[in-house]
Amino acid sequence: MKYIIIISLFSLIFFSTSCKKYVEIPAPTNQLITDLVFADDKTATATVAGLYSRLNAFNSSFANYNGSFLPAFSADEFHYSLNSANLDEFKDNKIISSNSSVNGLWEPVYSYIFHANSIIEGLQSNTGVTEAVNKQLTGEAKFLRAFFYFYLVNYFGDVPLVLNTDYKTNTTLPKSLKEQVYAAMITDLTDAQLLLGPNYPTTERTRANNMAATALLARVYLYTGQWSKADLEATKVINDSRYGLLTDLNTVFLKNSNETIWQLQTVNTSTAGVNTWEGFSIVPTSPTATVLYKFYPNFMSAFEPNDKRKTAWTKSFTNTSGTIFYPLKYKVRTGMPVTEYSMVIRFAELFLIRAEARAQQDKPNLAKADLTEIRNRAGLLPLPLLMSKPQILLAVEQERKLELFGEWGHRWFDLKRLHTPANWVN
Repeated sequence: MKYIIIISLFSLIFFSTSCKKYVEIPAPTNQLITDLVFADDKTATATVAGLYSRLNAFNSSFANYNGSFLPAFSADEFHYSLNSANLDEFKDNKIISSNSSVNGLWEPVYSYIFHANSIIEGLQSNTGVTEAVNKQLTGEAKFLRAFFYFYLVNYFGDVPLVLNTDYKTNTTLPKSLKEQVYAAMITDLTDAQLLLGPNYPTTERTRANNMAATALLARVYLYTGQWSKADLEATKVINDSRYGLLTDLNTVFLKNSNETIWQLQTVNTSTAGVNTWEGFSIVPTSPTATVLYKFYPNFMSAFEPNDKRKTAWTKSFTNTSGTIFYPLKYKVRTGMPVTEYSMVIRFAELFLIRAEARAQQDKPNLAKADLTEIRNRAGLLPLPLLMSKPQILLAVEQERKLELFGEWGHRWFDLKRLHTPANWVN
């Protein structure tokens, strides 16, 4: 009971934060609470577990609907099929400042960052946590802080870089250049690699290990044009025997699948039987129910004949208006026992990171070999023997589009960073 009270009080501080002026953080109300939370391994670990839980606690949160669906609407993937002025702004790429969904990509993330900063500082200033647990929890907090900043930078560009809990300074903190924010991410992730071990902290893959930090670092290096480093870090993950491409695409998004580098478990307190909020949102309530999300027409035409991803990860629905297609990577709306977790980082992305990095380093055969891994799994033929560098890079972009659709804004970020227009879809 003591632990429950401590964590509840500490969580109350976190949940009371907001970001109305970039980052508005209230003064600590009770220093004793922080001292108690980091007094031993059990309470400190519960505080870190609480941060993971907050990410995926409710539908339409940063770590589910907001982080994956809203970018898909703005890209060329899928959109909400009914009328919604708020969501249509993303579909039409005409988002106004008063759109409430934008705040959902900003305010909660800074609250999570405050939570991560509090963990890092609490572990530094208290001696009750054993050295091994301190390293693990500090590594997880630094990994998560880098993860949050990766999305803030890619949503908003230059953002305030908050690395402590000094609320007096942070309430008026100016924006930092995105290059500075990326540099902070790299520092956090390289620290996390050293602090985290190869084993997951629990029997599931719902908390970070060193390969989660390495995978995200590979992505950051790719986005910042550091090709050789992206290649190196992606290779570390690819060479880890615990991960592999699953031949049955219907098993990829099952909880703790071998393709999982990091997943989130849904904290299900409001709707019985939810496996993932993504599945709960997309899977129709009945075979004849209205499909709420449908692909843009041009997306479906991008699949090559016999692409297994089209068969396994999309579904058609026919009514008097015709046939529409909708995404179906997650198969379960509600059901017990839970069989699916929300995928955050998965193994296939690392081949695509390395393929792009190798193409940029003028290593065409190695780049095509990585693409072949993804295409073989999808049941597709190898690429032509002779391809130019621009052709290989275009092939990488195409495979990223079809492999990672609907996942964490990958396509929207690709369209932005590769300077590809995204508004032709309507």
